[in-house]
Amino acid sequence: MKSLKLIAFSSAILVAASCTNLEETVFDQIPATDFGKTADQIAAQLGPAYANLRDYSWNIYNTEVTTDVITVPTRGSDWFDGGEWLAFGRHTMNPTHGPTNGIWTWGYSGIGRVNSLFSIVKGNAVAEAELRTVRAYYYYLMVDLFGNVPIITESSTDNSTKTRAEVAKFVESELKAAMPNLSATNGGAYYGRANKWVAQMILAKLYLNWNVFTGEAAKNAECIAACDAVIASNKFAFSGDFFDNFKVANETSTENIFVIPYDKNKGGGMNLQMRTLHYANKGSFNLADTPWNGFCSLAEFYNKFGEGDARKNMWLVGQQYAADGSKLKDSQNQDLAFDPNFTKDFMTAADPEYQRAGARFKKYEIQKNNPSVNQDNDMVIFRLADAHMTRAEANLRAGKPGDALVDINRVRSRSGAKEWTVADVTLDNVLDERGREFATEAMRRQDLIRFGKFENATKFVTGKDLKYRLYPIPQSAIDANPKLKQNPGY
Repeated sequence: MKSLKLIAFSSAILVAASCTNLEETVFDQIPATDFGKTADQIAAQLGPAYANLRDYSWNIYNTEVTTDVITVPTRGSDWFDGGEWLAFGRHTMNPTHGPTNGIWTWGYSGIGRVNSLFSIVKGNAVAEAELRTVRAYYYYLMVDLFGNVPIITESSTDNSTKTRAEVAKFVESELKAAMPNLSATNGGAYYGRANKWVAQMILAKLYLNWNVFTGEAAKNAECIAACDAVIASNKFAFSGDFFDNFKVANETSTENIFVIPYDKNKGGGMNLQMRTLHYANKGSFNLADTPWNGFCSLAEFYNKFGEGDARKNMWLVGQQYAADGSKLKDSQNQDLAFDPNFTKDFMTAADPEYQRAGARFKKYEIQKNNPSVNQDNDMVIFRLADAHMTRAEANLRAGKPGDALVDINRVRSRSGAKEWTVADVTLDNVLDERGREFATEAMRRQDLIRFGKFENATKFVTGKDLKYRLYPIPQSAIDANPKLKQNPGY
């Protein structure tokens, strides 16, 4: 059963929803002095801290477009948008770039909402720890994407730029301080909320990237310890089917550690299928609305998946069919067959491949007969496979490839991929394996940077400047706050 937090910002409302109950429970008639005493009331108070996360699916998800996993080619008159998507893919962003500016605004909006809640739950150590963890997650994203950013808390309004190392250490200290008071409960009332295991996963990822974030020596031992805590908790188990973690009703997954809950009617924002499917795919899944024919993947990434690897089925390639089995045609009356081997990322309507270019993704199950552009799948942020792969990488970097092998084969075997020997456990191979396992889960940019591959040439980009490892601070933010400092090179 799904516990879905849907927030009305004008009052303290929490919709505690299950598979069959989406009725609102309104708490604004309870005297303020009596509110916040029960678990449900506390959850309602904390609700706004999570509401902003639903825009993750548009903001953080789009960071994949700067990698080899996803590109958004201009298709005739579609998806040019002032060149913003091409700038993402070609690494030519600047301080006025719309998508990166949107991420900044989203991140600090979330941080501001969290900060505003501390006075409401003051004195409740458990609620305060949960808020600190959610805020630490936002800052983990901001230090990864923008690096040098202000640290604004409920008690400090200093909006001057802090160094990337300072921000990373703030995230670490916040999580450590929160950990003793965080709930160990997984699922139920804590579905989609921050608990000990979410905090441990943020720490694990922070430590895995410690050298990148701070310039200091890697914290492999600390990373391994955080992963150990999650894995040894026995709160999570690998789903028998890789795709169970992403199906429409994925709240039943035993593997997912932290998700953002969505509901197509009451909590929208999960619309990945609209971004990637061709217009004619409306007939493949009996959709009520026409998809937008945008996001796709390149052959160089699609070909990383070997035959027999079930994860390859996350891609739609080749001839497309209607629900009745008939062949779909594009608007030029050509067979609609998705081809990963397209030749240009800027295509006019005269280009015969512009509608069919690229492998499309369906890792998240496409909801058939859906009357909405939004779906009910919950977006996965952390899952058990990442704890194993993160521990494997940290062990490899610590000089223990044999220990890494055990975790990697646990992940590979689930998808029917051939098991590795210790000779296969190299950094390059681990990066490729992370790509196969976590494609379209918004991890690829961070992974490529950590492995020193972010600047590698891709099909449409021969050279990329190192400055793009950090996004530009939006010029609009600097204009509003002169204490901000632009990242180097912009």
